[in-house]
Amino acid sequence: METWQAIDSLRVVRSFAARPLEADHLRRILHAGRRTGSSKNRQDWAFIVVRDRAHLAELSKVGPYAGHLAGAAAAVALVGSKRRDRWDLGRAAQDMVLAAWELGIGSVPATVYELELASRLLGLPDDQECPYLLSFGYPADLEVLARPNRPGGRKRLEEVVHDERWGERWAELGR
Repeated sequence: METWQAIDSLRVVRSFAARPLEADHLRRILHAGRRTGSSKNRQDWAFIVVRDRAHLAELSKVGPYAGHLAGAAAAVALVGSKRRDRWDLGRAAQDMVLAAWELGIGSVPATVYELELASRLLGLPDDQECPYLLSFGYPADLEVLARPNRPGGRKRLEEVVHDERWGERWAELGR
Protein backbone atom coordinates (compact mmCIF):
# COMPACT_ATOMS: atom_id res chain seq x y z
CA MET A 1 0.00 0.00 0.00
CA GLU A 2 1.35 3.42 -0.94
CA THR A 3 1.61 6.04 1.80
CA TRP A 4 -1.04 8.33 0.30
CA GLN A 5 -3.40 5.40 -0.23
CA ALA A 6 -3.07 4.49 3.46
CA ILE A 7 -3.72 8.07 4.58
CA ASP A 8 -6.62 8.62 2.17
CA SER A 9 -8.36 5.27 2.78
CA LEU A 10 -7.87 5.01 6.57
CA ARG A 11 -11.12 4.33 8.45
CA VAL A 12 -11.85 4.21 12.16
CA VAL A 13 -12.90 0.68 13.14
CA ARG A 14 -14.76 0.18 16.41
CA SER A 15 -16.16 -3.30 15.83
CA PHE A 16 -13.66 -6.13 15.66
CA ALA A 17 -13.78 -9.79 14.64
CA ALA A 18 -13.33 -12.32 17.46
CA ARG A 19 -9.85 -13.25 16.26
CA PRO A 20 -6.47 -12.55 17.86
CA LEU A 21 -3.89 -10.52 15.97
CA GLU A 22 -1.24 -12.53 14.21
CA ALA A 23 2.02 -12.23 16.15
CA ASP A 24 3.98 -10.82 13.20
CA HIS A 25 1.24 -8.25 12.59
CA LEU A 26 1.34 -7.04 16.18
CA ARG A 27 5.13 -6.94 16.07
CA ARG A 28 5.02 -4.82 12.89
CA ILE A 29 2.59 -2.36 14.52
CA LEU A 30 4.85 -2.03 17.57
CA HIS A 31 7.93 -1.55 15.39
CA ALA A 32 6.09 1.27 13.59
CA GLY A 33 5.72 3.04 16.93
CA ARG A 34 9.31 2.35 17.90
CA ARG A 35 10.64 3.65 14.56
CA THR A 36 8.74 6.95 14.81
CA GLY A 37 10.85 10.05 14.97
CA SER A 38 10.88 11.90 18.27
CA SER A 39 11.94 15.31 19.52
CA LYS A 40 15.72 15.35 20.04
CA ASN A 41 15.52 11.54 19.56
CA ARG A 42 14.44 11.18 23.21
CA GLN A 43 12.09 8.31 22.43
CA ASP A 44 10.32 9.22 25.66
CA TRP A 45 7.63 6.58 25.35
CA ALA A 46 6.73 3.07 26.25
CA PHE A 47 4.03 0.84 24.81
CA ILE A 48 2.07 -1.65 26.87
CA VAL A 49 0.31 -4.39 24.91
CA VAL A 50 -2.93 -5.67 26.42
CA ARG A 51 -4.64 -8.78 25.02
CA ASP A 52 -6.34 -10.29 28.06
CA ARG A 53 -10.15 -9.96 27.69
CA ALA A 54 -10.74 -9.04 31.34
CA HIS A 55 -7.96 -6.46 31.29
CA LEU A 56 -9.32 -4.92 28.06
CA ALA A 57 -12.76 -4.71 29.68
CA GLU A 58 -11.28 -2.90 32.70
CA LEU A 59 -9.44 -0.46 30.46
CA SER A 60 -12.65 0.32 28.59
CA LYS A 61 -13.72 2.25 31.70
CA VAL A 62 -10.94 4.88 31.47
CA GLY A 63 -13.10 7.30 29.50
CA PRO A 64 -16.58 7.85 28.11
CA TYR A 65 -15.50 6.90 24.58
CA ALA A 66 -13.22 3.95 25.41
CA GLY A 67 -15.82 1.16 25.22
CA HIS A 68 -14.29 -0.22 22.01
CA LEU A 69 -11.29 -1.45 24.02
CA ALA A 70 -13.40 -4.28 25.45
CA GLY A 71 -13.93 -5.79 22.00
CA ALA A 72 -10.44 -5.27 20.59
CA ALA A 73 -8.07 -8.11 19.81
CA ALA A 74 -5.34 -6.02 21.43
CA ALA A 75 -4.80 -2.56 22.82
CA VAL A 76 -1.62 -0.56 22.98
CA ALA A 77 -1.29 1.87 25.87
CA LEU A 78 0.82 4.88 24.93
CA VAL A 79 2.86 5.80 27.98
CA GLY A 80 5.08 8.83 28.48
CA SER A 81 6.66 10.95 31.14
CA LYS A 82 4.33 13.32 32.97
CA ARG A 83 6.86 16.09 32.37
CA ARG A 84 6.89 15.91 28.55
CA ASP A 85 4.48 17.07 25.91
CA ARG A 86 2.45 14.48 24.02
CA TRP A 87 3.41 15.37 20.44
CA ASP A 88 5.70 12.36 20.04
CA LEU A 89 3.05 9.98 21.43
CA GLY A 90 0.64 11.24 18.77
CA ARG A 91 3.19 10.68 16.04
CA ALA A 92 3.88 7.13 17.26
CA ALA A 93 0.14 6.44 17.46
CA GLN A 94 -0.47 7.53 13.87
CA ASP A 95 2.42 5.41 12.60
CA MET A 96 1.02 2.37 14.42
CA VAL A 97 -2.47 3.03 13.04
CA LEU A 98 -1.17 3.35 9.46
CA ALA A 99 0.98 0.22 9.77
CA ALA A 100 -2.05 -1.68 11.05
CA TRP A 101 -4.25 -0.41 8.21
CA GLU A 102 -1.76 -1.65 5.64
CA LEU A 103 -2.10 -5.12 7.21
CA GLY A 104 -5.91 -5.04 7.08
CA ILE A 105 -6.19 -4.29 10.79
CA GLY A 106 -8.59 -1.65 12.05
CA SER A 107 -8.00 0.67 14.98
CA VAL A 108 -9.45 3.51 16.98
CA PRO A 109 -7.88 5.78 19.62
CA ALA A 110 -9.24 6.29 23.11
CA THR A 111 -8.47 9.37 25.17
CA VAL A 112 -7.90 8.50 28.80
CA TYR A 113 -10.04 10.70 31.06
CA GLU A 114 -9.41 8.63 34.19
CA LEU A 115 -5.61 8.87 34.34
CA GLU A 116 -5.33 7.41 37.85
CA LEU A 117 -7.44 4.38 36.89
CA ALA A 118 -5.33 3.77 33.78
CA SER A 119 -2.13 4.13 35.81
CA ARG A 120 -3.35 1.61 38.37
CA LEU A 121 -4.57 -0.89 35.76
CA LEU A 122 -1.31 -0.65 33.82
CA GLY A 123 0.98 -0.63 36.89
CA LEU A 124 2.68 2.63 35.91
CA PRO A 125 5.40 4.25 38.00
CA ASP A 126 4.56 7.67 39.50
CA ASP A 127 6.45 9.67 36.85
CA GLN A 128 4.63 8.06 33.90
CA GLU A 129 1.11 8.45 32.50
CA CYS A 130 -1.07 6.94 29.81
CA PRO A 131 -3.07 9.67 28.02
CA TYR A 132 -4.16 7.44 25.11
CA LEU A 133 -4.86 3.84 24.22
CA LEU A 134 -5.25 2.34 20.75
CA SER A 135 -7.62 -0.54 19.98
CA PHE A 136 -6.55 -2.94 17.23
CA GLY A 137 -8.33 -5.82 15.57
CA TYR A 138 -9.39 -7.31 12.29
CA PRO A 139 -12.63 -5.56 11.30
CA ALA A 140 -15.87 -7.41 11.98
CA ASP A 141 -17.09 -6.00 8.66
CA LEU A 142 -14.35 -6.52 6.07
CA GLU A 143 -16.14 -4.15 3.70
CA VAL A 144 -14.73 -1.25 5.72
CA LEU A 145 -11.28 -1.99 4.29
CA ALA A 146 -12.38 -0.97 0.78
CA ARG A 147 -15.15 1.50 1.54
CA PRO A 148 -14.80 4.68 -0.56
CA ASN A 149 -14.58 8.11 1.01
CA ARG A 150 -17.95 9.69 1.80
CA PRO A 151 -18.76 12.72 -0.31
CA GLY A 152 -18.52 15.74 1.95
CA GLY A 153 -16.94 13.71 4.76
CA ARG A 154 -14.01 16.09 5.15
CA LYS A 155 -13.77 19.85 4.99
CA ARG A 156 -12.40 21.25 1.74
CA LEU A 157 -8.73 22.25 1.74
CA GLU A 158 -9.71 25.90 1.26
CA GLU A 159 -11.69 25.75 4.51
CA VAL A 160 -8.74 24.73 6.66
CA VAL A 161 -5.70 26.34 4.97
CA HIS A 162 -4.85 30.03 5.31
CA ASP A 163 -2.16 31.86 3.33
CA GLU A 164 0.55 33.57 5.40
CA ARG A 165 -1.90 34.77 8.08
CA TRP A 166 -5.21 33.71 9.60
CA GLY A 167 -8.14 34.69 7.41
CA GLU A 168 -6.11 35.13 4.24
CA ARG A 169 -7.53 32.92 1.49
CA TRP A 170 -5.05 30.29 0.44
CA ALA A 171 -3.63 31.10 -2.98
CA GLU A 172 -2.64 27.75 -4.42
CA LEU A 173 0.32 28.05 -6.77
CA GLY A 174 -0.53 27.54 -10.41
CA ARG A 175 -4.19 28.44 -10.05
